[in-house]
Amino acid sequence: MTRIYVDATTIIALGTIGELALLDSFDGTLVVLPAIRTEVTTEPARTNLEQFCDRDGVETATPNPEVDETRARTVLGESEPNGDVRLIAAVLAHEDADDSVAIVSDDRRVRTVARGLGATVTGTVGVIVRAVEEGLSPNEAKAIVRRVDEHGLHMTAELRDKAIELVDDAG
Repeated sequence: MTRIYVDATTIIALGTIGELALLDSFDGTLVVLPAIRTEVTTEPARTNLEQFCDRDGVETATPNPEVDETRARTVLGESEPNGDVRLIAAVLAHEDADDSVAIVSDDRRVRTVARGLGATVTGTVGVIVRAVEEGLSPNEAKAIVRRVDEHGLHMTAELRDKAIELVDDAG
């Protein structure tokens, strides 16, 4: 089963508006690493994340030993471990084990590196589109896109238009 690692960027975007449950639209095991949890400090995203992680089906433990963190720090050019390093370390570990892995992040660098290492990659807009594919109404999804934009993700007009187009196509 695919492990789906969720980054703080998406957690903050969806958690701020109380929509973390949209992540349940994915097939696979959701993973929120401890390092990612500590990066989510703003409210109400922090409280919503804690409630989300308390549910069954969300893993919160580091899946592999730290051996891959050194490689991940090298790949990312980071001197210290952080959430990004731990996400890429997880991708490297899954790549070594020939397991499928996905990353949900709005961080361009994390997305690019993870994709280059063979992970499936999506972001906050992809989560909303996936929820439409799984039954969320396009009108509700468009309202969520607007709320995400108003409360922190701050989409460019081009991205917002693309998000609406993707929602319409998924509906």
